Amino acid sequence: MIKINTELIDKVIEQARTSPRLRMNYNFHPELSDPVQRLLNALEPWTYIRPHKHTTKEESFVLLRGTILAVSFNDDGTIRDHAVLSQATRILGIEFEENCFHMLTSLETGSAVFEIKEGPFVPHTEGSSASWSPKEGSPEAKGFLVKVFDELGIKLSE
Repeated sequence: MIKINTELIDKVIEQARTSPRLRMNYNFHPELSDPVQRLLNALEPWTYIRPHKHTTKEESFVLLRGTILAVSFNDDGTIRDHAVLSQATRILGIEFEENCFHMLTSLETGSAVFEIKEGPFVPHTEGSSASWSPKEGSPEAKGFLVKVFDELGIKLSE
């Protein structure tokens, strides 16, 4: 039996805080080739997961702690839909449909989700990442997040 307890969540959140990417995964699946990918994903504010899509699989997230912004995009980069996952909004999980550009980011320090999607793991490539979005780690990435926040009326302190 695998148990997701507060000590494990605390550990992964601390690793995210000290990571240059401001996020950290903890995989429950033993191999990247496994048919089901199950993991904790801890995210800190200003982390940037470049908008991407999975052409043949859905991806689901359940909030464990904090506040997460989930955004889906049309193919031209306009925002299709969004959700703020938090106890306050009472939205505790979302599922992105297949072949839909999407991204997550944290709106509160110490945020974590449980993620599940069909395997095997396929790294994001130029083919699956949105051409209208900047690459992760680029100087433009933070500006892209600011643009999304502004469009959605979200205020996030530096």
